[in-house]
Amino acid sequence: MASSSHYHYHKDDDDDDFDNPIEDFLNNSDPIPEPKERKKRIFIERNREEGHIQLWNDYFSENPTYSTNFFRRRFRMNKELFLRIVHHLSTEISYFRPSKDATGRSSLSPLQKCTAAIRQLAYGGAADTVDEYIRLAEITAQKCLHNFTAGIITLFGGEYLRRPTPEDLERLLHIGEEREFLGMIGSIDCMHWEWKNCPTAWKGMYSRGIGKPTIVLEAVASYDLWIWHAFFGAPGTMNNLNILDRSPVFDDVINGIAPQVSYYVNGKEYHLAYYLADGIYPKLTTFIQSIRLPQTEMQTKFACKQDLPLSKNSSKLWDKEKIGNIMRPCIILHNMIV
Repeated sequence: MASSSHYHYHKDDDDDDFDNPIEDFLNNSDPIPEPKERKKRIFIERNREEGHIQLWNDYFSENPTYSTNFFRRRFRMNKELFLRIVHHLSTEISYFRPSKDATGRSSLSPLQKCTAAIRQLAYGGAADTVDEYIRLAEITAQKCLHNFTAGIITLFGGEYLRRPTPEDLERLLHIGEEREFLGMIGSIDCMHWEWKNCPTAWKGMYSRGIGKPTIVLEAVASYDLWIWHAFFGAPGTMNNLNILDRSPVFDDVINGIAPQVSYYVNGKEYHLAYYLADGIYPKLTTFIQSIRLPQTEMQTKFACKQDLPLSKNSSKLWDKEKIGNIMRPCIILHNMIV
């Protein structure tokens, strides 16, 4: 049998049937497209130095244009607290530290960056609404907001969003006793925050009877409106009981590490404090339901104060994690203000 290495190839006429399609393909193939010319970035000279001077003269100079009452109304906090936040952020968060660019020109001041973030949180407007006054671009305003919220969580979260200490519980129980609510340390309820830009694929999970997708916040607040507990992120289709099953509000009690309390009601000693709650919550010693059919004016006010919104504006973000990073600093700022 002959070896294949001794076989000599001869081109036959049938080979033309194979060569023609290849030649046609090579001849008719589209040329390599040329890369599109990259559009130049639009640059607007906003004169950011003038924005800082205007902001300083309006609110922070020795003789400001607007008084402290205007500042409190527009910034939703007093001036001393705002300057304290600006000082901590500008000294401990690199994004808010004064810097210069390659030409030696000063960057946006910490006052401009913090004001842009506070205005977005206070009014719930778009990022470019602060452009004309603060003199910064929309993308820069978004960066200011996200760095501001991250800085608030890092610097103030441990102090202003924590569980009550034994000293705090003793004070809350004392105030409750003065108000004839022996053993009461706060009120628990849920709030639905509308998610305007919820992805279409998730709307069924986050929408209930009202038809709008929402994210639920469970919170515990004391008499002075201080929020001691916040659990955020449950879908809007869940009710208070479903959220309570997921919530860590009673984890310390279950694990046996909760501070010990002791009080007497009708001659009986109790060792667990309780929360004021709506009628949907189970009838346990840790819950006292609201008045379902209030008769007097005082009872009506007590019942209607059970459900107060923390944030009135709907969320325009797409990312649920970013929404949580907005809600948490809002609670921290709320506690700092009250």
